[in-house]
Amino acid sequence: MRVLVTGDTGYIGSVMAPMLARDGFEVVGVDADLFEACIFEPPEAGGQHIHANILDLQARHLEGFDAVFHLAALSNDPLGDLNPTVTYEFNHAATVRLATLAKQAGVKRFIFSSSCSLYGASGDEAVTEEAPFAPLTPYARSKAMVEWSLSALADAHFSPVFLRNATAYGVSPRLRFDLVLNNLVAWAVAKGTVLIKSDGTPWRPIVHIEDIIRAFIAAARAPRECVHNQAFNIGRDAENYQVRELAEIVRQVVPGCVIDYAPGGEPDKRSYRVSFEKARTQLPEFQPQWTARKGAEQLYEAYRRVGISVEDFEGPRFRRISTLRRLMAEGSLDTGLRWVTPVPLRAGADLAAVP
Repeated sequence: MRVLVTGDTGYIGSVMAPMLARDGFEVVGVDADLFEACIFEPPEAGGQHIHANILDLQARHLEGFDAVFHLAALSNDPLGDLNPTVTYEFNHAATVRLATLAKQAGVKRFIFSSSCSLYGASGDEAVTEEAPFAPLTPYARSKAMVEWSLSALADAHFSPVFLRNATAYGVSPRLRFDLVLNNLVAWAVAKGTVLIKSDGTPWRPIVHIEDIIRAFIAAARAPRECVHNQAFNIGRDAENYQVRELAEIVRQVVPGCVIDYAPGGEPDKRSYRVSFEKARTQLPEFQPQWTARKGAEQLYEAYRRVGISVEDFEGPRFRRISTLRRLMAEGSLDTGLRWVTPVPLRAGADLAAVP
């Protein structure tokens, strides 16, 4: 199967591309490489990489692919809040444009990396894919908008699939520290304190990035009638946690650390429990393998191996928002988050070199 992976040098993509290649996929990745310098560990090669903004792709660039795995997005709430208009333009409008081009080029399946965050504040009951959307941020709203728009493109020849991922965690060459488990373990390793920034009560379903990738593989290989124009919550029922429960897991994994609450921490309005029954029964190839404890252990070992400080994960080195602000301040990016000056390429070709 030949797949185009957008965002292949991002947090999930830099793990996805080599994992797909090992599983027999022919992988072509495309990414604007905004976070080229945010490297936690050297990335593994995972097929051809094209340096380009997805807005510059044309239908001819999508010919010959069996599926698109669409990860590329402004991918957290601080980035979304930086410029909500750009967030909607890139996360929604650019995605709809890409899907339309893919349909024109004859791509059969378009698998969209959606998010459980579009459920917003849903309380203590586990919600299914039939629950109403209640997004609380520009990022979450953009995910809901894409699902509505792509659903309208579905027909007998083009199948959008929506994977509503739980909150991701896990080690990646381009690690994100703004994700709850990644952040809790980082504080524990760097300072000996598991720092909870809310009151600890919000519910978060979590899922390892490798299990997210397994869900993409399962959705790509599933019979069309099982996935056509459908949404799937991606995670495991047992991996719904309150933040304070995750903190306790981290305390047990990282020797000598203690749990502490940040002054003034309040309940986070983003709180949701999620049912993953549909993916379990309808995507039988999807077999998640990670748990919060196993993930905390992986993160702990990686942080110790590489060595991290609070300045690393709370400062500009790994904070996406800080990186974008620096690049704009120095004139490398314009306000639409497009490159003004060339970026050194790690690998691959510029879009201009692609037939």
